[in-house]
Amino acid sequence: MSAMVKENRAEDPGLVPYDDESRERYRALGWWNGKTLPGELVDAARQHASRPALVTPEVTWTYDRLFEEARAFAAGFAGRVGARPGDAAVFQMGNVAETVVAYLGCLLAGVRPVCTLPQHGVREVGLLAEHTGARFLIAQADFREGRLLGQAQELRARGSVEEVVVARGDVPPGAHSYDDVVSDGRQSDIDPLPYAVLQPDDIAVFQLSGGTTGLPKVAPRLHEEYVYNSRAWAEAMGYGPNSKLLYPLPVMHNAGLALAVQPAILAGACLVLAPSAEITGLLDLIEEHRPDTLPLVPPALAIRLLESPAVRSADLSCVRDFVVGGQKLPAEIAQRLEDELGLQVRQMFGMAEGMFMLTPSDASEAVRHHSVGTPIAPGDEVRILSPASEDEVADGEIGEFAARGPYTIRGYYRAQKHNGNSFTSDGYYRSGDLARRHVTGEGVFYSIEGRIKDVINRGVEKIHAEEVEELIVQHTSVNNVALVAMPDPVLGERGCAYLVLEPGAEPLTVSTLGDHLLSLGLAKYKLPERVEIVDALPLTNVGKVSKKALRGDIERKLTDETGDDR
Repeated sequence: MSAMVKENRAEDPGLVPYDDESRERYRALGWWNGKTLPGELVDAARQHASRPALVTPEVTWTYDRLFEEARAFAAGFAGRVGARPGDAAVFQMGNVAETVVAYLGCLLAGVRPVCTLPQHGVREVGLLAEHTGARFLIAQADFREGRLLGQAQELRARGSVEEVVVARGDVPPGAHSYDDVVSDGRQSDIDPLPYAVLQPDDIAVFQLSGGTTGLPKVAPRLHEEYVYNSRAWAEAMGYGPNSKLLYPLPVMHNAGLALAVQPAILAGACLVLAPSAEITGLLDLIEEHRPDTLPLVPPALAIRLLESPAVRSADLSCVRDFVVGGQKLPAEIAQRLEDELGLQVRQMFGMAEGMFMLTPSDASEAVRHHSVGTPIAPGDEVRILSPASEDEVADGEIGEFAARGPYTIRGYYRAQKHNGNSFTSDGYYRSGDLARRHVTGEGVFYSIEGRIKDVINRGVEKIHAEEVEELIVQHTSVNNVALVAMPDPVLGERGCAYLVLEPGAEPLTVSTLGDHLLSLGLAKYKLPERVEIVDALPLTNVGKVSKKALRGDIERKLTDETGDDR
């Protein structure tokens, strides 16, 4: 290992490693194999060199071509931009071929990608860059009328990042062109590429856990375990060289990488990357490319698919696996997908921290419609705990879902406070999700029954109430605030802000409150979509704000307004 990487690893006191006993056990059982993520991906690409690897509306590339581009980016990123093994680079990119190339190129350069959603604003990206020590930002200039390019310029001007690489558009002064990086890399004689100095227990990728607050929760995914995570998913889904995956959600996210990009490469499959989850475009891609798998469809997208007139004339017979996840899927929606569209639903549960669960393809309708299945790997360990202790609850009772295993992190990055609350004394990650273990004649399965944490699940996007509340109270008219989830038939939940105003203040509206939050750099999808003005917030018997009471209040109001008391 180089002195550079040794130095960078020594500067990571916030990394909670796997203990020696677990590491030795996982390797002895063959779950870990002592190789790095880029090393494994390169080996797979060589094996499947001439097979189709990546399809977008603009490119159709073989494995040879994809990794030729990635190697050029890696060499140019090191030579032209100055990236070194152990550095970190924040991504603000959509679903385009350049994103996949830059991600793989970072891995080959020994650089740690920091995953963000394109919806994130300056505030979120700046916090993540500071927390991970990211020196670089890779941005897509033509994403949504150039919003990401403007953010990149502001982040560089603030000093949040040192260098910016811009793809797909005009490059502002002081930034690097993606095309120039790749062009320089093609002429480079770097051999071997920088990833050769990495070790299997180094950090490979930084994944954001749901959202950010004043103290980000970042999951450091290590090379060896992230390889296993992706390979176990590929095996659970039955991916092989003849598989074709269609992925419509943001690819620079744990789901996009660990359910689609990495498993596809490791299995020699073809990934069809949709630019968005717009229904007409998805149906066109299905008609043109005939994918057999959609590895992650949020319930909101499944509902929009059912409601689309265009779907009635579409041929979906190629889709053998239609996997729904992100939040609980109503059983009646699963039944309609099967009855009306011929799509046999499987459900999954996953998290940036590791653990994936999946309903088996041959499971009964009761299991597929009412559970998220069982862990995908033999080394996965699950406990359903009392939320107030480390005691397990009885089978069939609701408790907190906790997990440990060969690809579940042992601690958040540089987050001692979070780690003290999020992990048991023996290393199980406490997810904050309420779950139930079902022991049936078919086996043991789990269902997700809600959550303990104060998080709003808006489709596949998670909104941490505390983060938004901290910004709302900065408004001069606001004395106190509570943000709660209100039910929504399509997205599952939306945010409702209960406000206590200062005496004499003008009432805030959804629009004026949104303007305030946007001015502070909050992502648009996190804005409250309803405002309720109250004289005081209800309290529990221990003096805390009763969000349960507020959720009940908004549910009653919505029922009164719609007349729907189901």
